[in-house]
Amino acid sequence: MKSFLDNIMPENDVPRKWVAIGLTVIIAGVLTIWAIYGAGDYGVALFVLVPLFIGANATVLYGYDKDLKRKEAFLLGFLALAFYLAGLILFAIEGLICIAMAAPFGIILTWLGCLLGHGLISKVPNGGPPTMLLLALAIPVVSFIERGSEPELTAVVTSIEIEADPETVWKNVVEFPELDEPNELLFKAGIAYPINAKIEGKGVGAIRNCNFTTGSFVEPITVWDQPRLLSFDVQEQPAPMKEISFWDVDAPHLHDYFVSKKGQFKLTKLPNGHTLLEGTTWYYHNINPAFYWRLWSNAIVHKIHERVLKHIKRNAER
Repeated sequence: MKSFLDNIMPENDVPRKWVAIGLTVIIAGVLTIWAIYGAGDYGVALFVLVPLFIGANATVLYGYDKDLKRKEAFLLGFLALAFYLAGLILFAIEGLICIAMAAPFGIILTWLGCLLGHGLISKVPNGGPPTMLLLALAIPVVSFIERGSEPELTAVVTSIEIEADPETVWKNVVEFPELDEPNELLFKAGIAYPINAKIEGKGVGAIRNCNFTTGSFVEPITVWDQPRLLSFDVQEQPAPMKEISFWDVDAPHLHDYFVSKKGQFKLTKLPNGHTLLEGTTWYYHNINPAFYWRLWSNAIVHKIHERVLKHIKRNAER
């Protein structure tokens, strides 16, 4: 390993820096493509190990057999991360929305990778390259292991008080007319949002279509308890977003990685004659680490609920 690095790494600082960054970006890019298209995995391997590898590998390659300050290590790692992300956009692997969502986590892990790489070359110089090789090999291994994990179903509940009786609210829950254009930056950036809702039939078995900007949620009714409870399964669903990109990005995570399973509207008559309307969505996603991505998905589902509930409230109170 030592003789190999001696042969490929230039002595001069500037070319050495760019070789370290270039090799790191190429290796990380290949591992990313393997994780996404080979293993079909958006998980710890991609969102944890890859940025950790980027920070550590760029630092180890450049700092091997030379003095390197911690500040220089951070600069190298974040430059490598920037070129890696630019490559994802350039080759239409990802769009700006998903990169922006992953960025906080990726930046922290790249920073930790820089610390790891700097610690290795400072304390165990000969251990740096073998450690990077093991870390690179761990990425495809972890991708395969993650594929078999069962996702956890999550419920998101949003409520609103409406100055109308449950019967009036019910009529606006079952189907509702066109919503106004959204003001939220989240939706303007490309996250799918509801436009209107139509229903075919009445009672259990009726088909409700909640139309979004990217397509329709097809929702067979499972409970029709007028005017108290409307429950439905999700038979079909559209892509959760339209990526911002120079190209037409159709990343695998736009299909079957965020899955809405069922939903309901619960109407409760209040003592003042008003109605408490609760909207609930049960979903899961095949993206890890779940605790991080759930922060995003819960917030997005709440925003979608709020958009619908406020629209129902305005129509019911007229």
